[in-house]
Amino acid sequence: MKQARAHVARLELSAAQVAVLDGQAHTARALWNLLHEYFTFRQDRYATLKECDEAIRAARREIAWMGRLPAQAAQAVLKTYRQAWANFYNSDHPAKRPTFKARLRSRPAVDVPQARDLRVKRINRRWGAVNLPKAGRVRFRWTKDLPGITKGGPAGRITGARLVKDAFGWQIVFRTETMAATVMAAHPGPTVGIDRGITVALALSDESVREHGPWLTSGKREHLRRLEKKSARQRAAHTPDQPVSHRLTRTYDQMARLRATAKRRAVDWQHQTTTELADTFSVVVVEDLKITNMLRSAKGTIEQPGRKVRQKAGLNRAITGEAWGRTVTLLEYKTRDRGGRVVKVPTPGTSQTCHRCGHRDPACRDGTRFSCAAPTCGWTGHADTNAAINIRNAAGTVVSGRGDLGTARSAKRQPPRAPLSGYATGQSPAFSWGGVQSPCVARNDLPDQG
Repeated sequence: MKQARAHVARLELSAAQVAVLDGQAHTARALWNLLHEYFTFRQDRYATLKECDEAIRAARREIAWMGRLPAQAAQAVLKTYRQAWANFYNSDHPAKRPTFKARLRSRPAVDVPQARDLRVKRINRRWGAVNLPKAGRVRFRWTKDLPGITKGGPAGRITGARLVKDAFGWQIVFRTETMAATVMAAHPGPTVGIDRGITVALALSDESVREHGPWLTSGKREHLRRLEKKSARQRAAHTPDQPVSHRLTRTYDQMARLRATAKRRAVDWQHQTTTELADTFSVVVVEDLKITNMLRSAKGTIEQPGRKVRQKAGLNRAITGEAWGRTVTLLEYKTRDRGGRVVKVPTPGTSQTCHRCGHRDPACRDGTRFSCAAPTCGWTGHADTNAAINIRNAAGTVVSGRGDLGTARSAKRQPPRAPLSGYATGQSPAFSWGGVQSPCVARNDLPDQG
């Protein structure tokens, strides 16, 4: 069975090579904007794939600075653009309508779609080398064996790469394809419910928790606070309609590096935690949260202003910092690779309902403590653990019909009452544009295929 994975490595570039990649990234962004303008300028129909390809070829012949971007990378921009439309017309995909990319609000990126141009080679224990179009031979940090490169590495091959720039500089993302054994047997582990929160990151129905400390040290947090205040003073002194000063840009760069450090530590913790959960449990039950709706502002309107707006803004920042959606995404593919699955259940009121007697009362919860108000029950314990047990129970019977949970499982298994996550539910595509197939909903702005 083929598995598509990605591996990120840091590039070691000279100043001239950084300038080359920056120019390619700006050209790719400009090409996206020109392509979007050409694709949507007609009132009656959209441009076809053939017309877009011919327009890109003509632009590369007539516009001199278009030549900074390699031809294969320009074709990759077109491929990414049409995939963005396919995602937009997919009713199950959260992508919004494709639009223009701003210079300061879009992430610089350049595609290297053909692996034969890379010529990846390992130099020593810590470094490898790769060829980048128009940039030459570049070293990258070797932190993991790539398939098909080293003699003792995993079986498979590199199918392409993507160059991405973040607060720390340019990174290369290798697209790999490895051969993995097909998982035939079901995961022998038990079922667990997980309640995602802020005070406690992950509370499990087996009364254990998965917690983490602050992503930044106290000194780094104080440094970030001072930089935020400094940027506010510099913005106040900025003259409108004038270029941003180099000092303010330098302050923004320092803030971005600190925030990128916090994000890297958060992703590392999520990877380690989800791997441990996928190895231990066969079925992971989580709430089907509408996180986008939960992050809406409480400021209201002029006629009906909101209440406790700043408190809600702080809650939104805390929810965003926990990245609940990314945790579930990592769990989905890791449990699937090990023969398990993730079940999403709609469970309103899980933190207010007693898992033992079913009595529901908002007054039962006081912070992280839950005390059932029913006179016949009186159960007391951690509120997040109680919610995790309710989430696990909401999935129905996910064990075998004979009740066994060991390694020897019965052939008869009752299906879960809740639908499986998006990775486990396959849908036949119903919409095709330019070779990209995707299900769609009826809309008036459907691209013309003729």
